[in-house]
Amino acid sequence: MLLTLAALPAANSAGTQVSAAMEEFRQAMLHRDRAALNRLTSDDLWYTHSAGSNESKAQFVESIASGKSVVQKLEFSAPAVHIYGDTALYKCRVDLWHSPTDIVHMDILHVWVKSAGSWKLVARQATRLAK
Repeated sequence: MLLTLAALPAANSAGTQVSAAMEEFRQAMLHRDRAALNRLTSDDLWYTHSAGSNESKAQFVESIASGKSVVQKLEFSAPAVHIYGDTALYKCRVDLWHSPTDIVHMDILHVWVKSAGSWKLVARQATRLAK
C-alpha cells in the first residue's frame, strides 16, 4: 500500500503514525534531543550516511546529541509510505543544512518497525543527490 501525506487516511492509521514518528525524529535531530532519539530508534539500528559510512544506534545518537554532527536545518519533502503489517518504509527527499552554505540533498529510505505499540527506526539508507 503506497501512501503520500496528502492521501493518508484517519488519524490513527499506520501511515499517519509513521509520518508523526518521522516528524518527531526530525525535531529530535534539530534539537539534539538524546532521550527522543533513543526512544525513536531501535537498539539494533543500521544508520547509513550518504557518504557511505555506517553507525550503530549509540554512535548515531552520540553524534547528534553531542553536537559532533551539526544539523542547523532539516527539511523532508515528497514523502511516500509503504506499510507491510508492522513494518513501514518511509522514503523522502531530505535537504540538510550543516551551515548556511553547506547543504546536502539526499534521497533517504527509513525503515520503521512497530514494537510494543510504538514505531522504532531500525534502518536508514541515504543517497546523496547532485546539487
